[in-house]
Amino acid sequence: MKPLIDNARLSGQRPEEFARLAEGQSPQALFITCSDSRVVPALITGARPGELFALRTAAVGAEVRRDDLAAVPAVGAWLVHAADEPTCSDITDPTVAETVQNHVLTQMERLRVYPCIEKRLEAGELQLHGWYHEAHTGIVRQHDAESGTFEML
Repeated sequence: MKPLIDNARLSGQRPEEFARLAEGQSPQALFITCSDSRVVPALITGARPGELFALRTAAVGAEVRRDDLAAVPAVGAWLVHAADEPTCSDITDPTVAETVQNHVLTQMERLRVYPCIEKRLEAGELQLHGWYHEAHTGIVRQHDAESGTFEML
């Protein structure tokens, strides 16, 4: 914890870096991601403060592996409603890539039916991108609707 505290203390010693942030924010994108601490949207995209709005959700890997979620009942309850029962043809795969990718597609479909999103998609004012980040390699894969696969960016 000490390094985190030390860095937090140093943050206040750079007021010029934060002065523009006080004027407001205008993020270019909403980045919906799992709560996995290894997935850092700003690190993956190179976004600076104020450029990316991040929403963190519970990870589905715990559900696939049937991890005991008794210590975090809210996470277990959220996963029950987050998507269909997650399935994986290879539950020994520590990345549970297939399940996570299917979860990404399910959530994108859910976003598409919101009237405000549907309207902007149809008008060409909004784009949805489904990405899968490989924590073990750092590679980001984007869903290709034509092939139905996740291809490297």
